[in-house]
Amino acid sequence: MDTHAHDRRRFLALTAAAAAAPLLTACGAGFGGGGDTSDGSAADDVTGSFDWKREKGTTVKALLNKHPYTDALLADLKSFTEKTGIEVEYDVFPEDNYFDKLTVDLSSGRASYDVFMLGAYMVWQYGPPGWLEDLGPWMRNPSATAGDWDRADFFPNLLQAGQWSLKAGAPLGRGGQYALPWGWETNVVAYNTEVFGKLGLKPAETFDELAELAAVVKRKAPGAGFDGMYGIAVRGSRSWATIHPGFMTMYARNGLKDFTVDGEKLTPAMNSPEAVAFTEDWARMVRRGGPPSWTSYTWYQCSSDLGAKKAGMMFDADTAAYFQAVKGASPASGKIAFHPGPKGPDGSLATNMWIWSLGMNARSRRKSAGWLFLQWATGKEHLRKGAITHHHIDPVRRSVAEDAAYRDKVRHLPGFLETFERVVDRTRIQFTPQAQFFDATTSWAAALQEIYGGKDAGPVLDGLADDLARKVGR
Repeated sequence: MDTHAHDRRRFLALTAAAAAAPLLTACGAGFGGGGDTSDGSAADDVTGSFDWKREKGTTVKALLNKHPYTDALLADLKSFTEKTGIEVEYDVFPEDNYFDKLTVDLSSGRASYDVFMLGAYMVWQYGPPGWLEDLGPWMRNPSATAGDWDRADFFPNLLQAGQWSLKAGAPLGRGGQYALPWGWETNVVAYNTEVFGKLGLKPAETFDELAELAAVVKRKAPGAGFDGMYGIAVRGSRSWATIHPGFMTMYARNGLKDFTVDGEKLTPAMNSPEAVAFTEDWARMVRRGGPPSWTSYTWYQCSSDLGAKKAGMMFDADTAAYFQAVKGASPASGKIAFHPGPKGPDGSLATNMWIWSLGMNARSRRKSAGWLFLQWATGKEHLRKGAITHHHIDPVRRSVAEDAAYRDKVRHLPGFLETFERVVDRTRIQFTPQAQFFDATTSWAAALQEIYGGKDAGPVLDGLADDLARKVGR
């Protein structure tokens, strides 16, 4: 469930110092660096044959966000202790203050927690000041990593999302491995099959069609027995999280970039003529087919409205629709279908994603035990159990996504598997990695609200670009 969408103003303030911290030296290419060296990593201290029991009697401290993935982990935690002899103490915080708690702890250097949940975007904030352990040396050391952990089983775009050189503007997939994918969300369209059937509609294949569909549903659904239904739910609050799901997905499918990169210089690109035209079209779609109080909408309102039959469509995380679609979950349960959403002008299905990841504190004094925990939590056995017996979706491992029992579990959701398979290899982080990400995207959301409110998109986006050039450009 995409619960990261709350406003992060306190988070932004707390991490301002991190954004200004000097960059660390990159390790080179490959998973966590190149070659067989590990630059003095604590992973070097682990030698001999791999042994799950090597840290028996140790206690690891974990900081976790309240989430279905966390529920699945805690339900299975006994099996980790039985396998390793390691006890796990944990604190679980609601997302409203989870990242505040994590940021304060990491920045303090206290190392109260050895391992923790984080989003892949947070690597751009936490990595440069040296708060995150590079997991690459651990992954490469056969004494530290079980032979059946199987790094190649992860969808490669997900593993690469946590790998970065720590240099602003540098592409993901090179440098240290600062987070492991644990569970993720692709951003697609979910729609109410009942209203689509009554109005004789079908899912949109172009953005123009999507905008028209949203307007048609808002205009005609009440007369077809769907009182108060509007056309499309998308996020609109003044938060970084408004930009990254449906908006950034459609933005990327149109071939648009947030920044252009020339060496170490980042230039804002959200005010290009093409980006201005797209943003105007997006705001017009929301005005004609969106909810009345759109500027307050987070993932939660979008998801709830889809489930309550208030929204005919939603362009957001597939998991946000999944939790409304499963049997008995909402009034719309059994009447929600999934679709990849509109293609770009060239047929692109480029899709942005959110990844809940797991990382390790660079100052932890129990790194060997912490690495065993991360291996187990991201391993095939636990993730398969979480996906089948709980709601740990989308799978980050190909073997789980292809597992017959998992597929049987979600097969009753119309279009869910087909949509996942259409976009999984086209889904990646569409943003340019840089430490001011949260500030930049929150400002972008504020600009989008102004355009929705009637201001001319060109001057608003020019102002945004000028502001971000001073903050982000080098």
